Amino acid sequence: MRTLHAIEEGIKRKEFSAEEVVRFYQDRIAKHDEEVGAYLYCYPSPSDGIPIGLKDLLATKDAPTTCGSKILEGYHPPYDATCVRLLREKGMSFLGKLNMDGFAMGSSNENSAYKRVCNPWNTECVPGGSSGGSAAAVAAHLAPATLGSDTGGSIRQPAAFCGVTGLKPTYGRVSRYGLVAFASSLDQIGPLTHDAWDAAILLGMISGHDPMDSTSANVPNEDFTKHLTGDVQNLRIGVPREYFAQGLDPAVNAAVRQSLSVLESAGAKLFDISMPHTEHAVAVYYLVATAEASSNLARFDGVRYGLRNTTGKDDSLIPMYKNTRASGFGPEVKRRIMLGTYSLSAGYYDAYYKKALEVRTLIQRDFLDAFTKVDVIATPTSPTVAFKFGEKSADPLTMYLSDIYTISTNLAGLPGISIPCGMDKGLPIGLQMIGRPFDEGTILRAADAYQRLTDWHDLQPEGFKI
Repeated sequence: MRTLHAIEEGIKRKEFSAEEVVRFYQDRIAKHDEEVGAYLYCYPSPSDGIPIGLKDLLATKDAPTTCGSKILEGYHPPYDATCVRLLREKGMSFLGKLNMDGFAMGSSNENSAYKRVCNPWNTECVPGGSSGGSAAAVAAHLAPATLGSDTGGSIRQPAAFCGVTGLKPTYGRVSRYGLVAFASSLDQIGPLTHDAWDAAILLGMISGHDPMDSTSANVPNEDFTKHLTGDVQNLRIGVPREYFAQGLDPAVNAAVRQSLSVLESAGAKLFDISMPHTEHAVAVYYLVATAEASSNLARFDGVRYGLRNTTGKDDSLIPMYKNTRASGFGPEVKRRIMLGTYSLSAGYYDAYYKKALEVRTLIQRDFLDAFTKVDVIATPTSPTVAFKFGEKSADPLTMYLSDIYTISTNLAGLPGISIPCGMDKGLPIGLQMIGRPFDEGTILRAADAYQRLTDWHDLQPEGFKI
């Protein structure tokens, strides 16, 4: 009862009912989630469809949506996000809303306003972020699959840390309507699952053009499982040297290199490539993302919805704004709003934000050039395995470097997937594969082929096995 496709098959064979599956996962949550901290809200009586969990920045009309922040504590949206609506229409059931870094800003899930999420492989370690609850829930079998969001690696990095499969679709593949925005040109919704097959199933359920989202791409939806042939014969895989440079943990390097050898032995062709503007990705990302965040988060002012703080001596409009935002936003959200506001301010716009957009174009061109020679680009997902709580939280720059290998994919709007490819110190290692725009089928094919040849994705953390 681990994967969506196994659950679906078991229900068809009448080995168990959907109601029994829901009850199984509800019992797991009741038994284990106090230790993991993945859920912020649990549905008291989900429907009897196949159950999944939802990151708590996806609007749900029948459950609160807090974004892991005090400023939206108790907020109930009057509508469903498009991806939520599509899942309901396909008969899926929701277990609950999953914990996250506040407003999806963080790489460790230490920025939730409510509680921290622990990595099921070692509860003294972070699960990654910002979709830490989504990844940990799958790893600990508190849901067979979940939805997360990815702005700079927030699906793929926690998937790597927790030893699950995480897919960031092409920008525009999945509607962002009902996703509480962090950085609108970067955000994308995607699945976290046990294997590539489940990722393909879920992607097919939530994809498609949506007139409610002006950035939704008008491309036909498809059955992504049809790409999963197991055949990587003559698949051209690019290995960018900039992703295997200083700062990469030797154990991660070895595991990723070994995984590429497995694919090569199955018939894939490896090519050494260069992505020369990679070194600028972190700087570009933290200008573009924070600028967009400062604009998007201006709506949280205590006037229309969410927290309103009028506890000061002066309860007129401006002091109310200040009190609400000071008490409602966490330190990381405040930091990013200030960085973004500064980069957009008069006298600095051209020097910082405009320059970042120009370099973003160069990063996009690096990928487009590479894809004239290769079909897939393979890299580590993260430079290290999961780190311990508090290890990097006092140093934001060190924390930001946790996403160094995932950020470029968002800047270029490309699809990327992380799959387990090894272990170090009892913690999972992730392999990332990046594809051409709207070519999720190829990276899913490569990921599935690798998972047919290895069993890293089948490993389960002690204490959470089923």
